Amino acid sequence: MDVEARARRVASLPRRIGGLLGPAFVAAIAYVDPGNVAANLTAGAEYGYLLMWVLVVSNAMAVFIQYSSAKLGLVTGSSLPELLGRRLGKGSRIAFWVQAEIVAAATDLAEVIGGAIALSLLFDIPLVLGGLIVGIISLGLLRVQSQRGQRPFEFVIMALLSIIAVGFLVGLLFTDTQWGEAAQGLVPRFQGAPTVLLAASMLGATVMPHAIYLHSSLSRDRHGSGHGHSRLKELLHATKWDVALSLAIAGTVNIGMLMLAAGALRGVGGTDSIDGAYHAIERALGPIVAAAFGVGLLASGLASTSVGCYAGSSIMSGLIHRRIPLALRRSITLIPALIILGSGLSPTWALVVSQVVLSVGIPFALVPLVRLISDREVMGMHVAGAGTRTVAWSILGAIVALNAVLLVLTVAGDVGVG
Repeated sequence: MDVEARARRVASLPRRIGGLLGPAFVAAIAYVDPGNVAANLTAGAEYGYLLMWVLVVSNAMAVFIQYSSAKLGLVTGSSLPELLGRRLGKGSRIAFWVQAEIVAAATDLAEVIGGAIALSLLFDIPLVLGGLIVGIISLGLLRVQSQRGQRPFEFVIMALLSIIAVGFLVGLLFTDTQWGEAAQGLVPRFQGAPTVLLAASMLGATVMPHAIYLHSSLSRDRHGSGHGHSRLKELLHATKWDVALSLAIAGTVNIGMLMLAAGALRGVGGTDSIDGAYHAIERALGPIVAAAFGVGLLASGLASTSVGCYAGSSIMSGLIHRRIPLALRRSITLIPALIILGSGLSPTWALVVSQVVLSVGIPFALVPLVRLISDREVMGMHVAGAGTRTVAWSILGAIVALNAVLLVLTVAGDVGVG
């Protein structure tokens, strides 16, 4: 390749990479779902900027894990559920599918409830009707994916992520941020047992099992399989940017929510639930900022439940080689949320239970992922090196341990929404 041709190729690199972005933005929705909202606001309102470092560490872990999942899909041409399906016997495969479906359903439950709460706060719509509206709109989003392909679906999710970012961050413009204290919040430390508990809740609920399963499918479906060395190298490079940019946005949103609460809601009671936090924001910053927060919460619920349903379809296809129409899946997974919303049970309590289920499901997704990226027969020349394996197993150990702590303390009745 002559100098001029090489220069043209280098100059076109940003455009080529930009055209390859998208799958990670879909997966990143899991990191700004309604469950995260309450945890971040509670941490900021109760302890100021103290636990901001937890979000930074969480995001770093998420970048590593989501890139590993995407890389697995690109290198092997198969999704994580597909690879597991080929390695497990029939009974084990069905059992694994059942737990993965339960995890996906728990995720969907939280997202529908979060969206219903947003509609109730914004328009005073009854929770059951709000949940039904969320389900119908999410079905429309899924139809975009099934009828028009993944790329238009990615654009829709990117648009919703933009709304989420604006909705949750606009309040910072009206908040007196203490930048010195915020900088100190980047130093890992605690203030007694309650902050350890809250940190476990924040970090333990960060990595969502369905996002791990799904990202390998998203990358493979978007970019195809059977790539030559040069093309695969380009795709992996673009994927690094995809994951880094999307999770930078998600991480900024989470940190922004904590800073908003630390600056405007510190010491205010009732912020341990989403509706309580909404009304506290309304009192502290006014109805416009509260409305923006509500719109962000609604966009979060709509995007998250659509992605969760998409993940459930990928899990079923990979593990038991069955597909059902997304409309039918949407209807089936919507029913439990509507029952809970209509039963009179606390939506906050339902979110707590859903986080417990997710905590149980995390090792089932993470352990196979780490083992597969460490297997030379699976990954070939792209197998994880010794340093990468050490990081992977360390992250796995930390997340599993923290989720175990979260599970035990939640069952004991000591944890709020996480």
